[in-house]
Amino acid sequence: MTINKFKKTKPKSSINHLANNQHNDFSFKRYAWQQFKKNKPAYVSIYILLVLIVIALFAPLLANERPLYCKYKGEILFPAFSFRNNYEIKTDDGKTEKIQLDIADWKQREFDNVIWAPVTYSPGKSDRLNANYTGPRDEQKFRDSKGEIINMPARFRHILGTTSTGDDVMAGLIHGARISLTIGFISMGIASIIGLLLGSIAGYFGDSKLITSRGRYWTVIIGIFVAWFYAFHTRSYIISDAISKSAINMIGQVIISIFIFCIILFLFSVLGKFAGKIKWLNKKVTIPADAIVSRTIEIIHSIPVFILIISLAAIAKPSLVNIMIIIGLTSWTGIARFTRAEFLRIRNLEYIQSAKALGYTEAKTILKHALPNGLAPALVTIAFGIASAILIESSLSFLGIGVPPGTITWGSLVNEGRANFNAWWLVIFPGL
Repeated sequence: MTINKFKKTKPKSSINHLANNQHNDFSFKRYAWQQFKKNKPAYVSIYILLVLIVIALFAPLLANERPLYCKYKGEILFPAFSFRNNYEIKTDDGKTEKIQLDIADWKQREFDNVIWAPVTYSPGKSDRLNANYTGPRDEQKFRDSKGEIINMPARFRHILGTTSTGDDVMAGLIHGARISLTIGFISMGIASIIGLLLGSIAGYFGDSKLITSRGRYWTVIIGIFVAWFYAFHTRSYIISDAISKSAINMIGQVIISIFIFCIILFLFSVLGKFAGKIKWLNKKVTIPADAIVSRTIEIIHSIPVFILIISLAAIAKPSLVNIMIIIGLTSWTGIARFTRAEFLRIRNLEYIQSAKALGYTEAKTILKHALPNGLAPALVTIAFGIASAILIESSLSFLGIGVPPGTITWGSLVNEGRANFNAWWLVIFPGL
């Protein structure tokens, strides 16, 4: 007699279902974040960066000489958020008191109720009683509502000291974060666009695969200069004003400039198609893209970049837009080299060949398939480039050839300390 032994097993469908659930539970983003958290310096640094971004976005709420909210002589006012130039307050005796927001000294007024910003000073607003480098622990003076000079109340102290003109250092650091981070991100945005575009073209086409008509070639070259002129040069004052107002205005104006640039370049590209039909312009030419980009990178690398930036900044008119453009135009080479090397590897892979076999255009193949898979090495360079751009701007501001005079940045605050070595707070805090 034989005894059949049955082994309890799960149905095949259950096993497949379990395997599918395990596969669905896996998330590459979650895995990457877990690996990133194991790098403690990077994990701490990303939170420091987020804090700096929040400080830059909410700078007018964190450091402002105007009250965020106040009740003055029965009137409820929001001076820090007001777009008006003045207030008209009716007093008890029937008279009208006019308050001009840009010159009013709010600290000398008696309020029924008031809410101040954490730092009760704005950048560029001098406290003449505490000028000539007043330190954080020095005796600080304050003029009260009666006009008498007394010791500074703790609520209004300059906690990080003042500059030679009496500007609050803490307010300068908070509002300077907006300028420094803006320059870092936008300049590397410019460098990223140039580097990714040139690196992709050089790696994908090489020296023999980029063929176009002579008319379209020269039309696009001319279009790049025209697009740059109308998108950025003629709008430089608009972008500078937007940066001084708020981060949202700045981002909006930069997006508009990029949109204008792309539209003009697209129109010249379309015009180039028609120009290519002219008899003496329809000759096909092979563009050695890889050689042109590689030689350009070597030329820029052969010149001391910081010396080149100083020379360009000294020639150009001091402005935030010019600084961002100069840093962006000299910082794209590393991004282009990494992108080119990655495209040389992936341009012959199966999915690129499949895209070509399906009849995709070269532009669609590069942007939709090749670039997303070849972007990882360049992202590391871009991340380091943002920090490098902030240091370059600080160095230029320290030398006095960066941003326009009167603009508060971290570098300009350090430059203030150069005039008086005893003012250690002007070197330590902005330097950190």
